[in-house]
Amino acid sequence: MEPSPPASPLPPKLAAALVFLASGAVLVLETVALRLVGPYVGVTLQVTSAVIGVALGAIAYGAWLGGFLADRQDPRRLLAPALVLAAIATAVTLPVVRWAGEGLRGNADTGIILLTALAVFVPAALLAGITPLVVKLQLGDLKRTGQVVGKLSSIGTLGGITATLVTGFVLVAALPTSVIILGLAGLLAAIGIGLGVYLRRRDPVTAPPRARAVLAAVGLAGAGLSTVAPNPCDIETAYHCASVVEDPANPFGRVLMLNSARHSYVDLGNPEHLEFAYTQWLGAVADAFAPEGQRIDALHLGGGGFTMPRYLNATRPGSTNEVYEIDGGLVDLARRELELTTGPDLTPVVGDARVLVTARPAASVDFVVGDAFGHLVVPWHLATREMAEQIHRTLRPSGVYAQNVIDYPPLRFIRAEMATVADVFPHVALIGPPEALAGEEGANFVIVASDAALPLDRIRAHLTSTALEPVTLLAGADLDAFVRDARVLTDDFAPVDQLLASP
Repeated sequence: MEPSPPASPLPPKLAAALVFLASGAVLVLETVALRLVGPYVGVTLQVTSAVIGVALGAIAYGAWLGGFLADRQDPRRLLAPALVLAAIATAVTLPVVRWAGEGLRGNADTGIILLTALAVFVPAALLAGITPLVVKLQLGDLKRTGQVVGKLSSIGTLGGITATLVTGFVLVAALPTSVIILGLAGLLAAIGIGLGVYLRRRDPVTAPPRARAVLAAVGLAGAGLSTVAPNPCDIETAYHCASVVEDPANPFGRVLMLNSARHSYVDLGNPEHLEFAYTQWLGAVADAFAPEGQRIDALHLGGGGFTMPRYLNATRPGSTNEVYEIDGGLVDLARRELELTTGPDLTPVVGDARVLVTARPAASVDFVVGDAFGHLVVPWHLATREMAEQIHRTLRPSGVYAQNVIDYPPLRFIRAEMATVADVFPHVALIGPPEALAGEEGANFVIVASDAALPLDRIRAHLTSTALEPVTLLAGADLDAFVRDARVLTDDFAPVDQLLASP
């Protein structure tokens, strides 16, 4: 019995295109996975690390499996089915993550890794197997092994780079996650089917009709599941899965949900109403610093539902409120669904707060509100001493900085952030629930800082009259005892996500 002839290579351009596509598709999945899992487990450094780690693991296992099969099967039999299977796995990712995400919502590290694995691993592994299959087909001359492998490897890397840039700069900003996922699945399916037809005409060694029918049925089922999967978003912006929920206890109350977290509360009938405790504390600081009716120039780092700018406008007519919001989609959503009216007294500026504050003139504002979050975490570059120095520069001599921070026991982040702000401002105080300050529970905290002596008695009086729940104001020796030896955060060292996570 004579050995079967070696499989004929693909045309070089077709081989390059397949490797470029497969490698690029993996990076599209990796980039979009952050947005797919974000509504359930947040968008933190741990989540980002999990997505990258799972994707790299999928690439490793997929490349090994593809090479293993390439040595035992004719790669021409496997290429088209691998692409179609990857298409099906990509399409099914959407409903699987959305159903599983509801059960894993808020879970710790295990839930993060499991959900990211459901989002990435199977389709990425299937796609990673394409390159060794193509390489096997193209190795007709052992004297050109290095050239063939090196060329296809570089093409795959270029595909990944291209996909990363296009997805991050174009697709995510223009299309919902579901459209990107299903569009990628459709592209992979079309190319897989087309490749199968091409290979059958060239050399009839492809999968039997029954296998093709099974793949088609599974693909249709996956597409059907995607249409009925629960969607946690009313709208996907460039940064968030966002929705606006009515308050059943208040016909004018609206809650802005970002990645399934209660971000802002807006009373459409009464802008002076502050629902969340931390906004009541911010309002008390503003009232103690500048009596009601006194005009001020305020700067807000983070917009969300624009609750505090509305409050300052309502209680201090003639004030100016400039709001730095990185997500232009949230500004549009607030205009559409939260009745946000902008003008000289309330001006949103779309951009990164660190960049915008650095470019702002010195001594130009009276009151700075720090309320920028990536899910539940203050973005690290807004939590450093260098950022505090820029805020200090923009404040007038009697101005006040009030920063909202979220932390959980053992309160490592709030202590570090408090030490950081105190390293720049000579007068500081901290507002928080007594149980949270004692390390018994997680909560919001508000840091208050100024070059001038803080009106502590007035702040306490306003907190007592406005706060609906028990609240404590720490200053002086009590605050020093709370902060202890916490390390100041800098641009060179700001492990915000790790400090926030439980040990």
